[in-house]
Amino acid sequence: MRWWIAGRSVHVLMAMTLGALMALAVVIAVVWTLTESSPTSLADRFGDVEGLVSTALEALRACVGTDNLSPQDQNLAHQLLASVASVTGALAPAVVLGIVLIKLFALRPFIWRKRASISHAWAADFPGYARAHADSEDGIIAVRFYNYLDNLSVVDLRARVHLRYLERSPHDGSLVIYKKWLKVLDEKGEPADERAWLAVERGAPFTVWIPLDAPADTLPFREIQGKDLSDSVGVKLLVRLTARTVGLGTEVVDERWFDLDGDDFERGRFVPLHPDTAVDVWDWRGWPEFDAVLPDEGRPPGVLPAPRDPTATG
Repeated sequence: MRWWIAGRSVHVLMAMTLGALMALAVVIAVVWTLTESSPTSLADRFGDVEGLVSTALEALRACVGTDNLSPQDQNLAHQLLASVASVTGALAPAVVLGIVLIKLFALRPFIWRKRASISHAWAADFPGYARAHADSEDGIIAVRFYNYLDNLSVVDLRARVHLRYLERSPHDGSLVIYKKWLKVLDEKGEPADERAWLAVERGAPFTVWIPLDAPADTLPFREIQGKDLSDSVGVKLLVRLTARTVGLGTEVVDERWFDLDGDDFERGRFVPLHPDTAVDVWDWRGWPEFDAVLPDEGRPPGVLPAPRDPTATG
């Protein structure tokens, strides 16, 4: 349950908690009205909308621990409903406090681009790598993210990429899980085991470039860094980030899975941001198109690449 809570936003958790309490209050109000000892007919009692709403609101206050229901004497159903409301009212503050504490220590400072984009290798933001692949049809995967927290300094950020796939065992035909550590482009634009950044600026987009070392004319692609995935199932790409926080001294770990057979990949180079040191980072042009791709890659193979996009920090 703790990991489930950590993976949701505070707004969603509070809305779900309030919705559950309201639903319970409505159920209590309906059963309360059904079991009430009254000379008024059942139809008239349910026809009194104002009275029914008033009972539901009273039950909601009891469920959050700010009021109590007053059961009728010798009415066992009312006694049970009042007890349920009282116990819920005692537990609700503890649940809310638990959610707050879990979210307080579940640091997730990174916002990921919804999809990973696949473009030609000569579209990468490394002039040397782009020139070396100017006449190549090989593709490259770009995974993009940024730090959205204003009051948290993150340093020593590292990104690693794994490929997970399943294949039939040649012995008994059962599915076997395989994992392959993929190469990424380092700060020099050369293949390496991981990509590292010393500092993580607020709002600056970061890009993990993953060479395919193979063409990717259609999706889903079926070859990456020498691995043929034609006979593989359940293929997923894992991008894991690890970093440390300044002041807190804690480690921050975040990751994103991309399903090869799902809707997690798209063709085209992502839309760049336009930095402006005179305004706040969130006022830079390009944020509304953060998840979009350019209509085309701008030039045919063999032409020298354009100057590097200053917003792409690797």
